[in-house]
Parts: sequence; structure tokens; C-alpha cells
Amino acid sequence: MRAWRFSKNFGPENLESIEVPDPTPGAGEAVVRVRACSLNYRDLVVSKGGYGRAVKPPLIPLSDGAGEVVEVGPGVTRVKPGDRVAGIFMQGWLDGPPDDATAATALGGSIDGMLAQQVCLSAEGLVRIPEHLSFEEAATLPCAAVTAWHALFESGGLLPGQTVLVQGSGGVSIFALQFAKRAGAKVIATTSGRDGKEERLRVMGADAVVNYRTTPEWDKAAREFTGGAGVDHVVEVGGAGTLPVSLKAIRRGGHIALIGVLSGSGEVDPRFIFLKQARIQGIYVGSRRMFEDMNRALAASGMHPVVDRVFGFDEVHAAMAYLESGAHFGKVCIRV
Repeated sequence: MRAWRFSKNFGPENLESIEVPDPTPGAGEAVVRVRACSLNYRDLVVSKGGYGRAVKPPLIPLSDGAGEVVEVGPGVTRVKPGDRVAGIFMQGWLDGPPDDATAATALGGSIDGMLAQQVCLSAEGLVRIPEHLSFEEAATLPCAAVTAWHALFESGGLLPGQTVLVQGSGGVSIFALQFAKRAGAKVIATTSGRDGKEERLRVMGADAVVNYRTTPEWDKAAREFTGGAGVDHVVEVGGAGTLPVSLKAIRRGGHIALIGVLSGSGEVDPRFIFLKQARIQGIYVGSRRMFEDMNRALAASGMHPVVDRVFGFDEVHAAMAYLESGAHFGKVCIRV
């Protein structure tokens, strides 16, 4: 079978397509024929060797993929051949709080990921995917969708009528917009305004859209939208570069789900945290139980993820370059 792998060194130029033996499941394992993968910003960081010394080649990248079970090992009852499944981001995080052991089971980082024609995973690290989703749509769920679900419902306790601010139009932000609207919340979205993204966000249900290039102090627009009070939740994907503005945008006692570092470095004044009595929670994807809770909601609502573009299995480098360009709206996928 074919797989993409960093064999000796990281760097986009060192990601190569190779032939490897077909996997054979051991006790408690299942072999999955991968039908589609999706890309996350994390994959770009890993590809450049920027994910720390614990992540090193040889490595098959990508955390996100979906397919069907083709073979199971001894003792497996959780899944069977023919089941449509996705791998959970951290193969060892089934429920409860995370720990160092679960963090060491992240696909496409600590262990080999999904960018292969077949993968062998722990059967406990698989979830069945909603029947109404294509493999490409299902492949978008393990990282971005679970992260947004964790941010809004597990950490944020989102309630109908509350206001959520999302940043940009990447995978996590678009999922957060979709989830929040279905939960009866109001959504403010920030965007660069390129490629007609403002109008697309409005069509998706955003109640207000703010161009952060023309309105860099978008916290003022957020407070104006909420009658001066500030928003209840911010899905913070920018990191240090946008966190100071997010702290100004939330209401007293508001919640910030700190997810990404897309905006680079910056300084955060801690006075805003205690003056606002803000709750800031770091979110690093989520557990299998969260994934399954989210899948039940997806199945009940019939919601479809937003897939921007699907590349072929031979177009991995082009897919990575497209993600890095920032031109995407939603998720970038690879059909295996």
C-alpha cells in the first residue's frame, strides 16, 4: 500500500509517497481502509518540525481521516468489518480529563497518522461516523469539529440566546459558527474580508461580521452588538496576537476557549483577566466521549461540515500549500 511519510527529516520537501506493507491487526486492533483525510493548521506546524522534540521522523502525518474497517484483531467487539469510522485525535483519550499519557497518543504527531491507504489503530480509538456524511465530510471531524464542540459545550456550557465570537473562516471557527447557531446562540464573526468571506459568513448565519483589517479594534464592534455588555464566549484561534482584543470583547465573567496560535506573538495584560473575571480555558481537541456526543448531535440535526476543496492522494503538497495560503473557507480534504 501507499503512504506519505517524513522518513528522515521534516520540511515540506521531505514529505514523500512510499510503499509500505499492508498492516495486520493485533489483539484489540482494527485495520481501516482510509477513504479521506483532512488538513489542520497543526499539520503545517508538524511538517516544518515546529511541534517539539517529542515529534520526530519517521512519521506518517495527519490526525484526521475516515474510512471503513476491513479487518479486526482478536478480542475486538467495538467495531466490525464494513463499519464506517474515524480515528479519534488522541487514541488514548476515551473520557475524563486528559493527562500526559493521553497526550502521547496523538495521531500524526506522537504516533503515525492517517495519510495512508490503510492504517492499523486501536479499536478503542475509533468512532462510527454519522450515516448522512460522506467520507470527506467525516474526515473533517476528529480535530476541528471536536475542538469546537469541546470549546462551546464542554468548556463553555453554551446556552440559547448567548453570544459567541468566532475568528476567521478556518475549520474550528466554521464548526463553532454552525454549532452555535443550531444551539440558538447569536454569532459575531471576524474575517479578513478576502474572497467574499464576509458574505459567505452571513449566508451561514453569522448575525454580525467584522472585517478585522479595516476594524482592528473589533472588540468595540462586539460590545456595540451586545449593547455594551460584551460577548459570552470567544472561540480564540489567534492566540497571543488576538487574545488582548478578545479580553476586551467579552462580558464580565465571560469565557474564552483558547485554541490556536495563528496570529503569532503578542503581550497579554493580566489585569483584564481579573478585572473582567474572565475564564480562559485551553482546548486541545477532546475525548472519544465528546466525539460520540457530537456525532449524535450531527446525526440528529443533519448538519454537514463545510468542505472547501478536495485534493487527490497524489496532490498532498498542493493541498498543504493551499491550506497555508489561507484562501480556504472551511476544511481542506484529501481523497485517498
